[in-house]
Amino acid sequence: MELAEIRTYPIKSVQGTHRLSAQVLPWGLEGDRRWAVVDPRGELIWVGENPRLLSVSATETPEGHLIVSAEGMGELKVAPAAGDTLPVSFANFERGVLAADDAHEWFTSLLGKPARLVWQDGPRPHPTSGEHDGLAWDAALHLVSRSSLRRLDDWIAEAAMERQEQPPEPLDVTRFRPNAIIDGAEAFEEDGWTSVRIGEIDFRVSELCDRCVAITWDPATLDGGKEPLRTLAKRHRWDGQSWFGIRLVPRNLGTLRVGDEVVPVRT
Repeated sequence: MELAEIRTYPIKSVQGTHRLSAQVLPWGLEGDRRWAVVDPRGELIWVGENPRLLSVSATETPEGHLIVSAEGMGELKVAPAAGDTLPVSFANFERGVLAADDAHEWFTSLLGKPARLVWQDGPRPHPTSGEHDGLAWDAALHLVSRSSLRRLDDWIAEAAMERQEQPPEPLDVTRFRPNAIIDGAEAFEEDGWTSVRIGEIDFRVSELCDRCVAITWDPATLDGGKEPLRTLAKRHRWDGQSWFGIRLVPRNLGTLRVGDEVVPVRT
């Protein structure tokens, strides 16, 4: 069992970046989801209602600039955030540092409604609800399994054939926005892990990942549909939620590398 891919997302809800290695910090992978797009009140602009965010490519430069682009939009170089702060209200963020006005204008034009780009300056631990294990960094790293994805593809194809429909193309794993993609496990065996060692890093499994309508948007075409949420709701649902993947919290810090051995502890 090995770590097959590493992905980070410079801005929440935009396209991911392939990495050969990544530093593990208490709140997640270095450079992962430190930026976010919010409305003027500081509420997160949710990709499930704003799928155009999935069209955005974002890369960070060694100097700390952010390069953003999207189809139909010009490329923009965003300077390191150094503006005023804005109270925000989602996991791990208490206040966001506002980017320059041109970044707000770019995302406002992209989405067709007022938007702000903010940067998380030094996340701090704070209490969360009991359903998230009472930890600030309950979703420090998100892991999915290629075997589980293949099983889900099979379920979707079987259901399509029962409805006498053409089976769809296999799902792109980017629908699930994982940080770590593993290969070599049995399908859905990760559901029963309590902890896992990946390379030199030990992780505690904080929870399974519940899924919402956001995964029904195709990140390549931006087309919406019923899958894979429909099939997960039928084949992999309990406690009122549909599940795919697990969330991990690091017990020590270090570097993850593609090809690292994955050694789980099973319940």
